[in-house]
Amino acid sequence: MSTNTELQSILHKLEGTREEEILQQMQKLYTKISDVQVEWYNKSGFTCPQGCGECCRNFEPDLLDCEALYMAAWLIENQSEVADKIQEGIFPFPENNGCPFWNENNEYHCTIYGGRAFICRFFGACGSKNKEGKPVFKPCKFYPTEILEAHKPPLSHRQYSEQELLDIFGTLPIVTTDIMEETVSLNPDNQSTQLIRNILPKFIKHLRWICSIKETAGNLL
Repeated sequence: MSTNTELQSILHKLEGTREEEILQQMQKLYTKISDVQVEWYNKSGFTCPQGCGECCRNFEPDLLDCEALYMAAWLIENQSEVADKIQEGIFPFPENNGCPFWNENNEYHCTIYGGRAFICRFFGACGSKNKEGKPVFKPCKFYPTEILEAHKPPLSHRQYSEQELLDIFGTLPIVTTDIMEETVSLNPDNQSTQLIRNILPKFIKHLRWICSIKETAGNLL
C-alpha cells in the first residue's frame, strides 16, 4: 500500500487497477518536483513572496487526464463533500474568472493545494530550455523588482543561462519539459488537455464508479 497519506484510502480501494498505477506514478512525479524545488529554494534563497498568488489570479489550468485523475482522487480523499458537488458541476468558487479553486480571502489562495496540477507546482520555481536544449531561468514577471535588485548579486527580470544560474545560485531549478516528458506513458493515447471545469467532474464520477464496483465485487467474495 502507498505511504502517501493524502491518497491512502482511495489507493487502497483502487488496488490492482490501472488508476492506482497512474496515481502512484503521479505521486512520484509530484514528489520529484517538490524535492528539486526544495533544493533550489534552500540553495538559491529564491522563493515567491509569502501569500503572493499572482500567477494563479484569473488563470484556470488545463489538465491532462493523469492530472485530472490525481486531482479527483485528492478531492475524494480530502474534501469529499466538495467532490460531491463538483461531480454535479458545482465548483467552490464558480464566479472566479479563472481557477474555480482560487480563494481571494485565503492567505495561500489555493484551496486544493495538495491536489494541484503540474503548472501550479511549477509556478515561480521552474526553468525551461533554450534553443540549444540548455536549462534557462527567468524570474516570474510578478516577482518584486526591489527584492531582485536587493539580491547579491542584483537580479532582474531577464533570462539567465545555465552557467549564470550555477555561478549565482550553485544549483538549477527544475525544468518543466523534463517532467512533462514523463507524463507521456501515463497518457499514451491522449496528450490533449481540458480546463478544470470541463474535465474534473467526469473523473470524480469515474473514480467513484470504479470504487463502487470493486466494493461490490469484494462483498460477493
